[in-house]
Amino acid sequence: MEVMTKAKGRIDIPETRMLTIPEGLFGFEKYTKFALCDSDYEPFLWLQSLEDMNLAFLIVDPFLISNDYETDIDDETLAKIGIENPEDIIIMTIVTVPNDGSAITANFQGPLVINKKNRQCMQVILNDNRWTTKVNIIDALNAKGEK
Repeated sequence: MEVMTKAKGRIDIPETRMLTIPEGLFGFEKYTKFALCDSDYEPFLWLQSLEDMNLAFLIVDPFLISNDYETDIDDETLAKIGIENPEDIIIMTIVTVPNDGSAITANFQGPLVINKKNRQCMQVILNDNRWTTKVNIIDALNAKGEK
């Protein structure tokens, strides 16, 4: 499918990289159709809205950043997007790159949960005070390297 993106203009995205987020993302509930697009900077990806080309989120796998990141999400919540087996789950976090040059952060408290079988996705809030919405990626990578 051909998609207009914020980062790269018009690109072709395979169906396998299309996601439906039935409840939308927090603050962006009306947008439910997205595509996973490669970024120029691995391991980051773009979560590109298919409904508004100007709406895109930089995302990353939090397990690449932190050795001790955990998500405790109940089965009832996971069932909302059809997850039956833990092997079907992909966890990603939204990244913030401030314009003022301050720290690049990842939202560890509000990860995205993707069902890789049916490509349904949802954002959840973790009730774990270890995680915040602004985990400094460089600090977390340095801490990971020390372990």
